[in-house]
Amino acid sequence: MHRAASGLGARQLRRPFAIARVSRFASGLTSRSPSGRRCLSQQPKRSVAQYLQWKPAEKVDDVVVDGYVRSVRSMKAHRFVSLGDGSSLAPLQALIPIDQAEGVAVGAAVRFTGSWTASPGGSQSHELHVAKVEVLGPSDPKTFPIQKKYQTPEYLRTMPHLRPRTPVNAALLRLRSDAIASLTQFFANRAFTQTHPPIITSSDCEGAGEVFTLAPASEPDMAAGSGGAKEQFFRSKKYLSVSTQLHLEALAQSVGNVWTLSPVFRAEQSDTARHLSEFYMLEAELTFVDDLSDVMNLAEDMLRFLGTSLFETATVQGLLSRSGQLGSVLAAPEVVRRRWEGLMQPSWPRITYSDAVDLLQQESDLFSLKPAWGAGLQSEHEKFLAEHVGGGQSPVFVTNYPRDIKAFYMRGEYPITSNANATVECFDLLVPELCEIAGGSMREHRLTPLLDAMKRQGMAGDKPSNDDDLESAAGNLDWYVDLRRWGCPPHGGFGVGFDRLLSYLSGVQTVRDIVAFPRWHGRCDC
Repeated sequence: MHRAASGLGARQLRRPFAIARVSRFASGLTSRSPSGRRCLSQQPKRSVAQYLQWKPAEKVDDVVVDGYVRSVRSMKAHRFVSLGDGSSLAPLQALIPIDQAEGVAVGAAVRFTGSWTASPGGSQSHELHVAKVEVLGPSDPKTFPIQKKYQTPEYLRTMPHLRPRTPVNAALLRLRSDAIASLTQFFANRAFTQTHPPIITSSDCEGAGEVFTLAPASEPDMAAGSGGAKEQFFRSKKYLSVSTQLHLEALAQSVGNVWTLSPVFRAEQSDTARHLSEFYMLEAELTFVDDLSDVMNLAEDMLRFLGTSLFETATVQGLLSRSGQLGSVLAAPEVVRRRWEGLMQPSWPRITYSDAVDLLQQESDLFSLKPAWGAGLQSEHEKFLAEHVGGGQSPVFVTNYPRDIKAFYMRGEYPITSNANATVECFDLLVPELCEIAGGSMREHRLTPLLDAMKRQGMAGDKPSNDDDLESAAGNLDWYVDLRRWGCPPHGGFGVGFDRLLSYLSGVQTVRDIVAFPRWHGRCDC
């Protein structure tokens, strides 16, 4: 017994005391003097958001606040400073003696030490009475480009390196972080494996040709495919990925259900509020599923989980209760609240493409582009369906689109008995106002139907007899066909435009303002 107590058992018994000591010092409440004695130090630093929620009954001294000066208002003996650090839409108010205000200018990075005391004003319950000022990063108020006045979204887009310092854009970054944490938790709870597929790829997953070609800066002609006398860097043309789906399918056959949140790139010459050249896509693949409903159920559960887990967070509640001035670049709070509530609806309606076209044709006079079976749904059609099928609140699944307007990898009836009404097992997810934010399908897991689909769309499918001609004959997708040759189970998946989703839930009017450094046709500023 004595030996056990003096060995591992003794260390285990002492461990709670050691953890308590570490926690005490880590909290910032204690420190040691140069002589080695333990002494009380200054109060632990909090974020501005934490201070705004802190309402002690008595004045608290030695409070330290770090942040950036948003505005300065001069009085006879003091200056009122609005301080922000990106953690809150609302600023913290600090009262500085006039003799310590030198260098405290808009844009400056500062550290204030003082007393946290009840405020006589009504804007916030407490304020900081500053006793010590440290200007950690000076700013020239005459040249600082973000002043305390309304800045148009387009003006702020010209300075993406400074734009996140504005309260709303900082809130959007926090929303993005919170959403990623929530989604990671959702997939971990369901035993999905998070993966990192490549963004340099040999193929155009969607087959639309809207890809960026990759080449070294020293050999610009390689991007056009000429290559000259030199061998290309990768020996053949490569692209920035438009979707990680094909690679996810390969990974899913190794570890089961997988997901990723990855940047993708599309060379669309679209100058709209919904399009970017570089954006993030959340994609998931499920193996051993044979019904499109399983894929839709996962997408629905995921987005509902996101809504319910984030709705009560400080970031979302701040966006919903913002002042009119801060909300001038966003949709009205009641509109944003309705979007969140729609995402949390217990069930979402589902309608087939054929039934949707029938419904649209009954109201064809409302549309500039007339709906017709076999054609893609236009934005005005999708908005109508979201409003009338989803009641203007709940998202709507539209399923089973015509085979000829969808990608080659989507599973359909085989053999095809009628070209007139052949469909594939797929869906688009529509939300009110914004429209499509997600799409998915069952993947064609059978070898012969996949090869036939590739041939119908002008893509090669069979392996050539001469391996030297592999890439040219298989269109760089022979590896994808190989997955069907050796043990490919029924499977399906979906992708969500992550930036579009966040635009919808934040009330941002254009996807360009939900991304910290947006790139779109004609613009890549830094």
